[in-house]
Amino acid sequence: MKNNIQYNFLTSHFLLLICLLPVACCLLPVEANAQRDTTKRQSIDITSSYKPVLKNAVKINLSASPLAADTTRQRMAYDIPAQNLFFSYQPISLKPLSLTRDTGLQLGGRNFVKAGFGNLSTPYINAALSFGDGKTSLLNVYGNYISSKGKIDNQDFSELNLKATGSYFSTTNETYGGVGVSQHEYYQYGYDHSLNSFLKDDIRRRYQDIALNAGFRNTTENDFKVNYDPNAALHFFSRGNKVSESSLILEAPVEKRFGEQVAFKVVARAELTDHTNKTGATDLKITNNLLQLSPELVYYSDMFTFHGGVTPSWDNGVLSVLPNIYGEAQLQHNILMVQAGWVGRYINNSFRSLSLMNPYMQDPSFLLNTKETQYYGGIKATLGKHFSFNAKAAFINYKNMPLFINDAADGKSFYISNESRMNNLHIHGDMNYVSQDKFTLSGALDLNTYT
Repeated sequence: MKNNIQYNFLTSHFLLLICLLPVACCLLPVEANAQRDTTKRQSIDITSSYKPVLKNAVKINLSASPLAADTTRQRMAYDIPAQNLFFSYQPISLKPLSLTRDTGLQLGGRNFVKAGFGNLSTPYINAALSFGDGKTSLLNVYGNYISSKGKIDNQDFSELNLKATGSYFSTTNETYGGVGVSQHEYYQYGYDHSLNSFLKDDIRRRYQDIALNAGFRNTTENDFKVNYDPNAALHFFSRGNKVSESSLILEAPVEKRFGEQVAFKVVARAELTDHTNKTGATDLKITNNLLQLSPELVYYSDMFTFHGGVTPSWDNGVLSVLPNIYGEAQLQHNILMVQAGWVGRYINNSFRSLSLMNPYMQDPSFLLNTKETQYYGGIKATLGKHFSFNAKAAFINYKNMPLFINDAADGKSFYISNESRMNNLHIHGDMNYVSQDKFTLSGALDLNTYT
């Protein structure tokens, strides 16, 4: 019995202890918080310093690999101009063959003779002979003759021209020269045959000209890209043994190229003329000299071409500066082109040059050079594959223009009158129609309005 009482007592105390244990656990934090010392400031104690370290970078290993071949065919745009020639043959495949020397083609050894006879008793002959191989030397001889007898009394004329030219070729240059002889005979038949009568010797105009020329030029481009062609010409002109004239013409053109599109050109030219007339009681002597220097800058391109420069000229010692500016521009490639310019020049007038324009003239008593200044503009166009045309308008100013006026005293000759100032509105147009190599039609029109 005593043992049961003790057992019950222990069991009841054990259960009570188990019930109080959770309550004690809950009160412990409260007690701990209640006893924290809040007078002390909060701080962080660092026991070791932090040292950041970067991770080692991974090395990139490059390995080269060949690119894949691009076998795709590109589409190219081709601009083919209008074709005016069409051939009936078909192209064949090309096969390489060994090159053989062509002995059949020789630049020398080409000759021709052309002869004929027309109405009004007009014989005609034209011939040319060539000598040399055309590679190291070349000599050409030319000759032509024509004469005619008209239905009017003394309406006769004859022209004889003989000329020889030669060239010697070196590796990079050509030396050339020539000699020519001409004799032209005319009769001043324009008088009133019912009122006047003249002996044939009195109205005969027989002109002789002996010409010599020589020059030296390069045939290949040199290291300095300079092209040159200095040359000289000498004329001995006369009318019978009464009027004589000698002319010396010197010219030295030089061109310096800067690449493919820019060039600088200079042309120096001198024309020295001495004229002597022995038909009067006293000899008449005329000296006419003209010196010109023409520097210009040239620009070339596929769509635009420009020339810009001036021409200082000394006309018998009087200085004049003439313009030399002109250009062309393609608004549409190979279809439409415009052109414009402001250019000037001197025309050397001599007894020889004037007689070529009017062989029935009287002997000149003075010689003046003509100054010409021109403003012009125009277009060139191609329509379709066969038709092309050119239109141009120009305003031209002349100073000291020689005019041929019929001599009313006898009516058989023309005397020279000098026009100090004259203007000309010039309009030019031409067209061409080409159909393969079978048919070609060309036409041109020039209108001149002088004031």
